[in-house]
Amino acid sequence: MSRPGFLDQMVRSEPVRLFQIMLGILLFPVAFIIGLVSPAPIGIVVAGAGAALILRNSRWARRRYIRYSRSHPRVRKVVDIGLMRGRGRRKRARIAVAMPPASLTNRVADPTSPTMPQA
Repeated sequence: MSRPGFLDQMVRSEPVRLFQIMLGILLFPVAFIIGLVSPAPIGIVVAGAGAALILRNSRWARRRYIRYSRSHPRVRKVVDIGLMRGRGRRKRARIAVAMPPASLTNRVADPTSPTMPQA
């Protein structure tokens, strides 16, 4: 494994990390203003970018997000898809193609349930 380069060390430094957190916090009011002015949902994208910056650089925010997402799994699924990198999206798409969606017409034999006559 090679040593991290100058740019990697700079991005991971404490002042740059704090700057990214502050930029993420600043993006939330900007997203609100853009959302009021713009007819397109650009504010949601800007707020998502702010949340990504905060979650990437703040342990406290990550712990709060994990606690919240455990109690609201549908929200977690949407946010995780939004924060996923390209490789993860491609992997998720391959899994979705490999597994066909569950159908209500497919009957699964449950050994604990009584058998019912077919109509």
